[in-house]
Amino acid sequence: MKVGFLGTGLMGTPMVERLLNQKISVIAYNRTLEKLAPLQQLGAKTVNSPEQVIQEADCLILMLTNAAAIQEVLGLNSEQSNFNNRTIIQMGTIAPSESKQLRDQIVAKGGEYLEAPVLGSIPEAKNGTLLVMVGATEKQFHQWSNLLAYFGQKPVIIGEVGTAAALKLALNQLIASLTSAFGLSLAFLSQQGVDIEKFMTILRQSALYAPTFDKKLTRMLEENYANPNFPTKHLLKDVNLFLEESEKLDLTTFPLTGVERLLEKALAMGLAEEDYSALYEALKKEL
Repeated sequence: MKVGFLGTGLMGTPMVERLLNQKISVIAYNRTLEKLAPLQQLGAKTVNSPEQVIQEADCLILMLTNAAAIQEVLGLNSEQSNFNNRTIIQMGTIAPSESKQLRDQIVAKGGEYLEAPVLGSIPEAKNGTLLVMVGATEKQFHQWSNLLAYFGQKPVIIGEVGTAAALKLALNQLIASLTSAFGLSLAFLSQQGVDIEKFMTILRQSALYAPTFDKKLTRMLEENYANPNFPTKHLLKDVNLFLEESEKLDLTTFPLTGVERLLEKALAMGLAEEDYSALYEALKKEL
């Protein structure tokens, strides 16, 4: 089996490396071609067009920025595109409605589609310990679970296409809400002159504690947001998707709209490419 991989950014690159380390044959494409060079050195076949990947691979894994990028790279609006005898596994973060639309378009062009978004970051991608959530038929899940297990040892089927995408957005909403809430407490206590380590000692012993707080604490205190595992701009994208999907469901989203404005402020401060913990700067400072 030859696996095609479209999108070799922050997450895609270590995921391809993981496959190569497991002796899986990979043909890779990225819109920024320079990002392919390290993978070529590791043994991946790299190409200049997604059409070559579609032609040569049995299965295509997508780790692209958003649904618009997927539409563009796959050429879904082209009458010439077809995916006969090809399976597309979408592993990025998109909206449930977008995932269902992609399924319908790909099936109409002769292919199969399933979604398998992941929770985790670059270290987990390198180690094969991502949490893999699958939206697919039972048949598709059993057919492709061994491949998905290279990224996370126990892929979990959530339901049909759309359900895994929804779960991933719900989890990323928690990332945004928890991090902004923690950052606000941290900024408040810093201004009040409270010893932060005493705060953390109490917090760690309470039911309020989440491990992500300690993961972001040093970055916030040192104002060091470089070398992100998950950039601020991507978290804002996911928050916007969650809000758009929630509006269709008539959910009240006032708490999250505040986080959205906070992330927009962080981008206006030039922090789009920094680690999303940079939202702490937006909490502390006026533009």
